[in-house]
Amino acid sequence: MLDEKVEEYCEFHTTPETDLLKKIFRETNLKVLNPRMLSGHLQGKLLEFFSILINPEQILEIGTFTGYSAICLAKGLKKDGVLHTIEKNIELEDIILKNFNRAGIIKNTKLYIGNALDVIPEINKKFDLIFIDADKINLLNYYNFVFEKLNNGGLIIVDNVLWNKKVIEKIKPNDADTKAIKKFNDFVQNDERVENLMLPIRDGLMLIIKK
Repeated sequence: MLDEKVEEYCEFHTTPETDLLKKIFRETNLKVLNPRMLSGHLQGKLLEFFSILINPEQILEIGTFTGYSAICLAKGLKKDGVLHTIEKNIELEDIILKNFNRAGIIKNTKLYIGNALDVIPEINKKFDLIFIDADKINLLNYYNFVFEKLNNGGLIIVDNVLWNKKVIEKIKPNDADTKAIKKFNDFVQNDERVENLMLPIRDGLMLIIKK
């Protein structure tokens, strides 16, 4: 994880957020519980860059929250591409759709409200880019569910793999989230079907390319 001053320096030397993303950031912090779940400036711009470089036809996102990361990911979609995004909290649906409308991406997005483990099997698509930013207990389940839906050469990005540095500390007996993240990290590291890279950006990102 970056030192706060280093992160501020990096943000200063990064193309600024759009006015809409700034507005979504402010509104999320004012109106929504756990606003730290939002991707934010540096991570959002990184997601945007990956999407632009890949130019995907189909993107899958697990964990929409208020739509910030989806808007960033949608920047690289092909003209008729679709971003499929899953959010289990029905209370966020109106906020998400409002933000997608404001961003002008509503025609290129499909929002699913429900449990991702139920929704994923119902999406009959192959993906070029997958972003996983959801509950940590099911992290390995999400990975296994989406893997066959990822095209060869496709990219999976997984958030929170450092979990506020808890993965390098002694785990408390009742800390199921940290145990699940460590299990996931170790699984990916030993998965011979992929190449992977862990980055210490914000709360840690795991990049996974399917061979």
